[in-house]
Amino acid sequence: MPTNHHSDSTGSAAFLRETLEARRKAGLARRLRDLKGAPGPRVTLDGLEVLLLCSNNYLGIAGDEAVKQAARRALETFGCGATGSRLISGNLEPYEQLERELAEFKGTEAALVFTSGYQTNVGTVSALVGKADAIFSDALNHASLIDGARLSGAEINIYSHCDAADLERLLASRVTARRKLILTESVFSMDGDLAPLQDVAFLARKYGAILMVDEAHATGIFGPTGAGLIEALGLREQVDVQMGTFSKALGSLGGYVAGSRDLIDYLMQHARSFIFTTGLPPAVVAASTAALRIVRQEPERRQALWRNLRQLRSGLEKLGFEMAPERSQILPLRLGESRITMAACRLLLKNGVFAQGIRPPTVPPGTARLRLAPMATHTAADIEQALAAFEKLGAALLSRRLKSARPRHAAAESGAAAELLGIRGGWESRRDG
Repeated sequence: MPTNHHSDSTGSAAFLRETLEARRKAGLARRLRDLKGAPGPRVTLDGLEVLLLCSNNYLGIAGDEAVKQAARRALETFGCGATGSRLISGNLEPYEQLERELAEFKGTEAALVFTSGYQTNVGTVSALVGKADAIFSDALNHASLIDGARLSGAEINIYSHCDAADLERLLASRVTARRKLILTESVFSMDGDLAPLQDVAFLARKYGAILMVDEAHATGIFGPTGAGLIEALGLREQVDVQMGTFSKALGSLGGYVAGSRDLIDYLMQHARSFIFTTGLPPAVVAASTAALRIVRQEPERRQALWRNLRQLRSGLEKLGFEMAPERSQILPLRLGESRITMAACRLLLKNGVFAQGIRPPTVPPGTARLRLAPMATHTAADIEQALAAFEKLGAALLSRRLKSARPRHAAAESGAAAELLGIRGGWESRRDG
């Protein structure tokens, strides 16, 4: 008799359902949202036009006409796809121009473009160190740095977040390692805080370590030309591996490493995520080049971003929300509980603002938050509209005691907030995202 492989709940696929059910009950189940239109200041989400307040398109470049025209020209000239890895047949003409301009932008001898930021970090970290080596990684580094470290086989040492003293303690205890690699972001994507790069760079030189800095959320935002926090702090000569992406402030796709000619040549030989993947479509590469030029030539975009950021922060403070000191373009509003965070996301959405909730495992347990990111292309009226929605959120949170980012005058916990937020009973059935 034929066996029904799909009906047995105790079969090999049972763990899929059990794991999904557990995540759903914990308020951690994710879903894809249906966004319509270009990712500008406003988008259509689930049929409703809303302000987009959680995009990494910080400078509003993704929809810029010059960027779109560059992509169109490349599409007409080079076609749709690279059709091969860059080491075989995929190294089309737009790559050479982008890497040349990128190296100039970052102040390095050379640069190498990968197909994504994730692949950049995974491939670079695992190529630079191995079993006889030691990695020193900030506790809140991005998953791509963590995964690259794990793939390398090197000994992984985690130092306390942004704690140079703890980093030095670990470096001093691993002096016999063949190679030492320090990994840190410059702007941390979920908290928006800045790494103590001067101290980290000093320790790298003191202990003979390679320093790799992920500038994904700093590129385009910091520095006189927008090259990043490394440029802003004058550390170009002290950082061995400058990593970044085109998918945040530059509004395109792909990742890169900038550094010495030897570093780039080495990665071409050893970074498996570069070697064994098809190159980016030429239209994407051309769009990235155009975006890079906009960052260099239009500093007013950065000025507009900081202006919008300060208006939003000031307004939230006036509403009674506790805000961290201004450090970057990323504003985290910590709500603590995943259920409350996603309910707050839904309330804002009903009031015309899309601010996605961020939950574990993206952030540590108990630190779920709304990650707010205004864009340079938002208007003052847009920010005021967002603040009106947050005023309603503040009213909903007044009677519920939260761990942080709550209105300062929040009262003791009660069922009123749950009712206002729409999570009274049966919240498990909601599609939280």
